[in-house]
Amino acid sequence: MSLVTGADLLRAADEMHRALLPHRERDWSVPAGTLTWSCWTTAAHVAHDLLAYAGQVIGRPDDGYLPYDLRVCPDAGPAQTLTVVRACAGLLGAAVDATPPDARAWHYGPCDPGGFAAMGVAEILLHTHDITLGLGVPWQPPHQLSALVLGRLFPDAPDGPVPDVLLWMTGRGELPGRARRTSWTWHAAVD
Repeated sequence: MSLVTGADLLRAADEMHRALLPHRERDWSVPAGTLTWSCWTTAAHVAHDLLAYAGQVIGRPDDGYLPYDLRVCPDAGPAQTLTVVRACAGLLGAAVDATPPDARAWHYGPCDPGGFAAMGVAEILLHTHDITLGLGVPWQPPHQLSALVLGRLFPDAPDGPVPDVLLWMTGRGELPGRARRTSWTWHAAVD
């Protein structure tokens, strides 16, 4: 099982910011790739998930998600929304790094802090991919961060170029000789 840390979350958030901030003046109301969400809604969703994961890590509930929600102001522009994502990545990173690795919190079963960090990195990378598709910007998830996500969340991943495998595992890409995936799940829970 690969160890994913708060520093990895910050690297992923910085990569999202680097890839998307130059395109902040584009129309973010268009669909994010194959999603029905807009690019803006997809970015806000990433922030929401990161904050929810941070709450889980710190609160350590064992039977469901904590009953709170993040609402990004609808009049926030893309640059502000990306800043919210970075802030939430920092909160999750701090929570992960401050929590003992043997701690558990609920995410469809008991999940360790590293699992929440891996899910956070995955959310950032995968939805950055969705947004770049929607905006027509060429981008691919970084190799090292993709490898961390695959190692922690997708133990059954096939061999191949790591970013391509991550996109294929999540139904976002093609791999030679393999049918496109139409459903998938990651394995964040631990025993």
